[in-house]
Amino acid sequence: MKKNKLLQNLYILLVFLFLYTPIVMVIIFSFNTSKMNIVWEGFTVEWYGSFFKNRTLMDALWTSVLIAVVSTAVSTVIGTLGAIGLSRYDFKGKELIDQLLYIPIVIPEVVLGVSLLCIFSIMNMPLGIVTITLSHITFCIPFVVMNVRARLAGFDRFLEEAAMDLGANEVTTFFKVTLPLIMPGVSSGALLSFSLSLDDVIISFFVTGPGSTTLPLKILSMVKTSVTPEVNALSAIIMLVLIVVISIRAGYSVKQIQKKQSLKA
Repeated sequence: MKKNKLLQNLYILLVFLFLYTPIVMVIIFSFNTSKMNIVWEGFTVEWYGSFFKNRTLMDALWTSVLIAVVSTAVSTVIGTLGAIGLSRYDFKGKELIDQLLYIPIVIPEVVLGVSLLCIFSIMNMPLGIVTITLSHITFCIPFVVMNVRARLAGFDRFLEEAAMDLGANEVTTFFKVTLPLIMPGVSSGALLSFSLSLDDVIISFFVTGPGSTTLPLKILSMVKTSVTPEVNALSAIIMLVLIVVISIRAGYSVKQIQKKQSLKA
């Protein structure tokens, strides 16, 4: 019994090492004095100040953040409404739409990138921030739909009926009852969309244009020469911000669970 437990703990430790060792190495080398970013030479924090002075790097960062925020907002609204519609209403072609939603998820990003490039070329739409944003919205919507539909699977429709029996109209019921109850699924879809948009390289590579270089594309171009510790410092800060956001969301989810348990009691 003790041997099995030891093996289980060892297995879990190996999994965590496999997942988090690259992240730890990025953070460690963000304090490296060497510009080559290969061999550790000494400790410094200068890179955490110098990357703010790197104009091209900061422009790429703000472009990525702008695209991620807009695409997340739009895809979250469309995906949430789509998930509610697919969960509650029966209509012709519903099964086909259910299957088509998986296409942007399962097909290679190269195929989706080429397809979107062809569409923008046919429409004579100049490549830039708009085309990147539209592309990110396209592949983010299915992820929001999947998360929200999973939340709606255990949704009690009698709560909405009770709210409308008490005088609330459909709009009030949605914002006061439905949306708060499915918010964990909505927030999960939004966070996933933001991460996917901020991290995307392949699709952005096909639909980008002059003056719309995102941070992943900028880092990719730097690989041909050398990735400086400035990139490591910027990556460490991004990871810290994401950890804080995820922690806040996790705390909110815990409070919601505790609130439900107290109401049941």
